[in-house]
Amino acid sequence: MSGHSKWHNIQGRKNAQDAKRGKIFQKLSREIYMAAKAGGPDPAMNPALRLVVDKAKSANMPNDNVDRAIKKATSAADETNYDEITYEGYGPGGVAILVHALTDNRNRTATNVRVAFTRNGGSLGETGSVSYMFDRKGYLVIERFGLAVDEETMFEDVLEAGAEDLETSPEVFEIYTAPEDFVAVRDRLEKEFTLAQAELTMIPRTTIVLEEDQQEQLERLVERLEDDDDVSEVFTSAEM
Repeated sequence: MSGHSKWHNIQGRKNAQDAKRGKIFQKLSREIYMAAKAGGPDPAMNPALRLVVDKAKSANMPNDNVDRAIKKATSAADETNYDEITYEGYGPGGVAILVHALTDNRNRTATNVRVAFTRNGGSLGETGSVSYMFDRKGYLVIERFGLAVDEETMFEDVLEAGAEDLETSPEVFEIYTAPEDFVAVRDRLEKEFTLAQAELTMIPRTTIVLEEDQQEQLERLVERLEDDDDVSEVFTSAEM
């Protein structure tokens, strides 16, 4: 792993995301729709749908919203069509940025993403320009407060569950898995521990520490991207 705490980055942006809960629900509805459209409406038979439904539950998305998105995807009358697009670019200080989008209008989304980059100290790159700097991983977090498990025991437990790696800090245990092992590891660990975070994500192979002014500029860029209705996820190689 990169040796930095993804958890600190998550915590640093959590409050801002909580303030945009309605927009987050809208984006999750698109992801649920796409997964149900591709693999069917039953999460038990559709692993991709199960993952995004679990993600929606973690965000406290109402069940009615989840059901509505699934029903829309399976309606014979529905003609909605979303494209999955990944944009790659650089932010302040040369930070690598990946932007995942679900859109029904490629031109609109491309324009909005380009403007967000250029107005906030960044630039769009070609396909493949930064994606090689990230690895797709399962990522799980167990908070250490009140947990009577030492690092050695936890390391043995997560390896036995099928995880690849464990990073520790005074606050949390951070667990990484291969994407295909994520669900099995998560289900195994949930039997013994409360998970503070569980998701499939992109982990930078190396990170960049920014100067304060560059960090503020990057935060504005990420916020601008996440405010876009078509953008579903933003990943950076910054050590926030």
